[in-house]
Amino acid sequence: MSHNLVAGYIRHLFLVFAIALNLTLSVFAEEPIPHGGDILQVVVPASGYLTTFFLDDDEGRDQFYESALLSLGITYGLKYTFDTKRPNGGHHSFPSGHTSAAFMGAAFISERYGWEYGIPAYLAAAYTGWSRVENQAHHPQDVFAGAAIGILSSHIFTTRFKNGIVLQPFVDDDAVGLQLSFTW
Repeated sequence: MSHNLVAGYIRHLFLVFAIALNLTLSVFAEEPIPHGGDILQVVVPASGYLTTFFLDDDEGRDQFYESALLSLGITYGLKYTFDTKRPNGGHHSFPSGHTSAAFMGAAFISERYGWEYGIPAYLAAAYTGWSRVENQAHHPQDVFAGAAIGILSSHIFTTRFKNGIVLQPFVDDDAVGLQLSFTW
Protein backbone atom coordinates (compact mmCIF):
# COMPACT_ATOMS: atom_id res chain seq x y z
CA MET A 1 0.00 0.00 0.00
CA SER A 2 1.43 3.40 -0.87
CA HIS A 3 2.56 6.02 1.61
CA ASN A 4 -0.16 8.38 0.31
CA LEU A 5 -2.84 5.79 1.03
CA VAL A 6 -1.54 5.33 4.59
CA ALA A 7 -1.55 9.11 5.02
CA GLY A 8 -5.13 9.27 3.75
CA TYR A 9 -6.38 6.64 6.19
CA ILE A 10 -4.68 8.24 9.16
CA ARG A 11 -5.87 11.74 8.19
CA HIS A 12 -9.44 10.45 8.03
CA LEU A 13 -9.14 8.86 11.46
CA PHE A 14 -7.78 12.07 12.96
CA LEU A 15 -10.57 14.02 11.29
CA VAL A 16 -13.05 11.68 13.01
CA PHE A 17 -11.45 12.22 16.41
CA ALA A 18 -11.26 15.99 15.86
CA ILE A 19 -14.98 16.02 15.11
CA ALA A 20 -15.65 13.85 18.18
CA LEU A 21 -13.64 16.22 20.36
CA ASN A 22 -15.41 19.25 18.91
CA LEU A 23 -18.81 17.66 19.54
CA THR A 24 -17.76 16.77 23.06
CA LEU A 25 -16.61 20.30 23.78
CA SER A 26 -19.85 21.68 22.34
CA VAL A 27 -22.13 19.32 24.23
CA PHE A 28 -20.32 19.74 27.53
CA ALA A 29 -19.47 23.42 27.12
CA GLU A 30 -19.69 24.09 30.84
CA GLU A 31 -16.93 21.55 31.57
CA PRO A 32 -15.06 20.81 28.33
CA ILE A 33 -11.75 19.71 29.83
CA PRO A 34 -12.78 16.48 31.59
CA HIS A 35 -14.86 15.20 28.74
CA GLY A 36 -12.27 15.94 26.05
CA GLY A 37 -9.67 13.88 27.92
CA ASP A 38 -12.19 11.10 28.50
CA ILE A 39 -12.90 10.88 24.78
CA LEU A 40 -9.28 11.17 23.61
CA GLN A 41 -8.06 8.39 25.91
CA VAL A 42 -10.13 6.08 23.69
CA VAL A 43 -9.98 7.87 20.34
CA VAL A 44 -6.17 8.09 20.08
CA PRO A 45 -5.52 4.35 20.53
CA ALA A 46 -8.64 3.50 18.53
CA SER A 47 -7.22 5.52 15.61
CA GLY A 48 -4.07 3.40 15.61
CA TYR A 49 -6.02 0.18 16.05
CA LEU A 50 -8.51 0.93 13.26
CA THR A 51 -5.65 1.88 10.95
CA THR A 52 -4.38 -1.71 11.23
CA PHE A 53 -7.68 -2.88 9.74
CA PHE A 54 -7.77 -0.27 6.97
CA LEU A 55 -4.22 -1.21 5.93
CA ASP A 56 -4.74 -4.95 6.43
CA ASP A 57 -1.82 -4.76 8.86
CA ASP A 58 -2.09 -8.00 10.87
CA GLU A 59 1.43 -7.64 12.24
CA GLY A 60 0.64 -4.12 13.46
CA ARG A 61 -2.57 -5.32 15.08
CA ASP A 62 -0.64 -7.99 17.01
CA GLN A 63 1.87 -5.34 18.08
CA PHE A 64 -1.00 -3.10 19.18
CA TYR A 65 -2.45 -5.91 21.33
CA GLU A 66 0.92 -6.56 22.98
CA SER A 67 1.50 -2.86 23.64
CA ALA A 68 -2.00 -2.32 25.02
CA LEU A 69 -1.86 -5.37 27.29
CA LEU A 70 1.53 -4.37 28.70
CA SER A 71 0.43 -0.78 29.25
CA LEU A 72 -2.86 -1.85 30.84
CA GLY A 73 -1.18 -4.48 33.03
CA ILE A 74 1.49 -2.15 34.36
CA THR A 75 -0.92 0.75 34.86
CA TYR A 76 -3.51 -1.20 36.81
CA GLY A 77 -0.90 -3.27 38.62
CA LEU A 78 0.60 -0.05 39.96
CA LYS A 79 -2.81 1.50 40.70
CA TYR A 80 -3.79 -1.39 42.93
CA THR A 81 -0.33 -1.89 44.43
CA PHE A 82 0.00 1.77 45.46
CA ASP A 83 -3.48 3.00 46.29
CA THR A 84 -2.56 6.69 46.26
CA LYS A 85 -5.07 9.43 46.89
CA ARG A 86 -6.21 11.68 44.05
CA PRO A 87 -6.26 15.47 44.43
CA ASN A 88 -10.07 15.27 44.40
CA GLY A 89 -10.04 12.72 47.25
CA GLY A 90 -10.58 9.57 45.15
CA HIS A 91 -8.45 6.44 45.11
CA HIS A 92 -6.01 4.77 42.71
CA SER A 93 -4.34 7.92 41.46
CA PHE A 94 -0.94 6.54 40.43
CA PRO A 95 -0.45 6.22 37.45
CA SER A 96 -3.02 7.89 35.19
CA GLY A 97 -4.85 5.26 33.15
CA HIS A 98 -6.30 7.85 30.77
CA THR A 99 -2.81 9.14 30.05
CA SER A 100 -1.19 5.72 29.64
CA ALA A 101 -3.90 4.68 27.15
CA ALA A 102 -3.62 7.88 25.12
CA PHE A 103 0.19 7.80 25.03
CA MET A 104 0.24 4.09 24.18
CA GLY A 105 -1.93 4.88 21.16
CA ALA A 106 0.16 7.90 20.17
CA ALA A 107 3.42 5.97 20.48
CA PHE A 108 1.96 3.07 18.47
CA ILE A 109 0.92 5.42 15.65
CA SER A 110 4.27 7.18 15.69
CA GLU A 111 6.40 4.00 15.84
CA ARG A 112 4.34 2.06 13.30
CA TYR A 113 3.34 4.72 10.77
CA GLY A 114 5.79 7.60 11.29
CA TRP A 115 6.26 10.88 13.12
CA GLU A 116 4.16 12.86 10.68
CA TYR A 117 1.15 10.88 12.00
CA GLY A 118 2.44 10.58 15.54
CA ILE A 119 2.71 14.32 16.23
CA PRO A 120 -1.06 14.99 16.20
CA ALA A 121 -1.60 11.84 18.27
CA TYR A 122 0.99 12.98 20.82
CA LEU A 123 -0.68 16.40 21.02
CA ALA A 124 -4.03 14.73 21.74
CA ALA A 125 -2.39 12.48 24.35
CA ALA A 126 -0.73 15.49 25.99
CA TYR A 127 -4.13 17.22 26.15
CA THR A 128 -5.53 14.12 27.82
CA GLY A 129 -2.81 14.21 30.48
CA TRP A 130 -3.18 17.94 30.99
CA SER A 131 -6.95 17.56 31.42
CA ARG A 132 -6.42 14.97 34.17
CA VAL A 133 -4.29 17.39 36.20
CA GLU A 134 -6.54 20.37 35.42
CA ASN A 135 -9.57 18.39 36.69
CA GLN A 136 -7.76 17.44 39.86
CA ALA A 137 -8.22 13.77 38.94
CA HIS A 138 -4.43 13.23 39.05
CA HIS A 139 -1.20 14.69 40.29
CA PRO A 140 1.41 15.67 37.66
CA GLN A 141 3.58 12.66 38.59
CA ASP A 142 0.63 10.34 37.89
CA VAL A 143 0.35 11.78 34.39
CA PHE A 144 4.10 11.62 33.72
CA ALA A 145 4.20 7.99 34.86
CA GLY A 146 1.17 7.13 32.70
CA ALA A 147 2.78 8.77 29.67
CA ALA A 148 6.05 6.88 30.25
CA ILE A 149 4.24 3.55 30.62
CA GLY A 150 2.23 4.12 27.42
CA ILE A 151 5.23 5.22 25.37
CA LEU A 152 7.53 2.45 26.58
CA SER A 153 4.94 -0.29 26.07
CA SER A 154 4.52 0.68 22.42
CA HIS A 155 8.23 1.27 21.93
CA ILE A 156 9.01 -2.27 23.12
CA PHE A 157 6.63 -4.07 20.75
CA THR A 158 6.06 -1.82 17.74
CA THR A 159 8.11 -1.87 14.55
CA ARG A 160 7.84 0.34 11.48
CA PHE A 161 5.12 -0.55 8.97
CA LYS A 162 6.70 -1.74 5.77
CA ASN A 163 4.35 -2.25 2.92
CA GLY A 164 5.22 -1.29 -0.61
CA ILE A 165 8.49 -0.21 -2.19
CA VAL A 166 11.34 1.09 -0.08
CA LEU A 167 14.47 2.71 -1.51
CA GLN A 168 17.07 3.10 1.19
CA PRO A 169 20.67 4.32 1.01
CA PHE A 170 23.36 2.22 2.69
CA VAL A 171 27.02 2.56 3.56
CA ASP A 172 29.15 -0.50 4.24
CA ASP A 173 32.88 -1.00 4.80
CA ASP A 174 33.41 -1.71 1.09
CA ALA A 175 30.39 -0.21 -0.62
CA VAL A 176 27.98 2.69 -0.88
CA GLY A 177 24.68 2.29 -2.67
CA LEU A 178 20.89 2.07 -2.66
CA GLN A 179 18.88 -0.88 -1.51
CA LEU A 180 15.51 -1.47 -3.16
CA SER A 181 13.04 -3.76 -1.40
CA PHE A 182 9.46 -4.80 -2.06
CA THR A 183 7.03 -6.02 0.56
CA TRP A 184 3.44 -7.10 0.25
